[in-house]
Amino acid sequence: MPGLAARNLSLGGRKQLAVDLTRVLPLYGFILDAYIIEFFTDCLWEKLPSSWQEVLDGLTPPQISTMLLEMPSAGEEIRYRSVWPLTLLALKATARALAFTRTPECLGPSEFQENPSQSSRLAAQFRKHVKPKKQHEIRRLGELVKKLSDLTGCNQVVDVGSGQGHLTRFLALGLGLSVTGIEMDRRLVERAQHLDQELLSTLKKEERRKPRIIPAISHRPPNHVVSWVDPAALSQDLLSPLTSEAAQAPARRLLLTGLHACGDLSVTILQHFACCPEAVALASVGCCYMKLTTPGGYPLSRWVSGLQGHSLPYKFREGACHALEEYAERLRGGGPTLRTHCYRAALETVYSARAAAGGTRPWAAPGPGFPALLHGTGTSGSGILQPSAAVGTISGDTNPPGSAAFPPGTRLPRRTSPCLQA
Repeated sequence: MPGLAARNLSLGGRKQLAVDLTRVLPLYGFILDAYIIEFFTDCLWEKLPSSWQEVLDGLTPPQISTMLLEMPSAGEEIRYRSVWPLTLLALKATARALAFTRTPECLGPSEFQENPSQSSRLAAQFRKHVKPKKQHEIRRLGELVKKLSDLTGCNQVVDVGSGQGHLTRFLALGLGLSVTGIEMDRRLVERAQHLDQELLSTLKKEERRKPRIIPAISHRPPNHVVSWVDPAALSQDLLSPLTSEAAQAPARRLLLTGLHACGDLSVTILQHFACCPEAVALASVGCCYMKLTTPGGYPLSRWVSGLQGHSLPYKFREGACHALEEYAERLRGGGPTLRTHCYRAALETVYSARAAAGGTRPWAAPGPGFPALLHGTGTSGSGILQPSAAVGTISGDTNPPGSAAFPPGTRLPRRTSPCLQA
């Protein structure tokens, strides 16, 4: 939930926040350590206190978004239609008080105000093949890396986990830095090299047409290397792929960066930075924090690891990586998305029963009534426990419309019996 917990806190304040979180999280493990697809198999609804069930059971999905998540639509007020138990109100208040803020402190004009798919602050040449979110990210991180490089006198930027090279291209061809991208997937490296040549051709054509308007930027493309950054082999292992002129210089000064360094890759970058004397600057933006391994990746802080109750199971960590705004939007919209969650949770009971019997899946692949969600995308994501929409949409029918993937005769759970025993 939106909150003010992390804003303008001193080190002591942040430590107190960590202590408070480790005290609160274990109290609500029955909610946090769960996936929406386990709604029936693990009887998630019955795990809620009966007083919570009474007030949540009659709410529509939009009402849940407004009253439980405190994310009303524009102009909407939060109006309780019944008396809520103090324990549920305390959870809401605690979550709001301890949550990290998601609102920037300084909001200027949006760079996507004129066109939602084109950043007005990034040159058109660097927007090609790049989604709006990534356009914003490479511009912000690129400008930060440029300033940091100038301040520290770096002569080489190393982009770890460079992927298709969107950031490396902007750093090299947009900001004039000497850049090496390290990526373990050869196909992504080949794609990055192709896009480099495509951009170089575009830049040269524009300079010939508008020599006075287009600024003179070095046409030295980034160096792309197929390599795996081994967390067990620090320092020299990271430097070995560097083959540019800067890498051969007697006094190398490296800036390590990574955009969306997934899971333990962020930890590995930090470890290389700490162990490599030639790495003098670091600018890393991590992602997929739920993939941090334990021990080793989480927690990185020795102080946090000494707190009682600091352990966060995988489902805790994954749930924390989801955007609450997206769930609120789904609840406000209702309809097919929520029905899909329900069907997938019901389908899990069939999988579980089949596995318990020592068998395999009763069919090769989901039928046409199920979207791509059932083919492996998003099936393990955590979700909001909202019984009215999740259970009430199927009403105990046998093979309701859109459930072509269920075998003939499969009975889905009724509204009055939210826990389906395998």
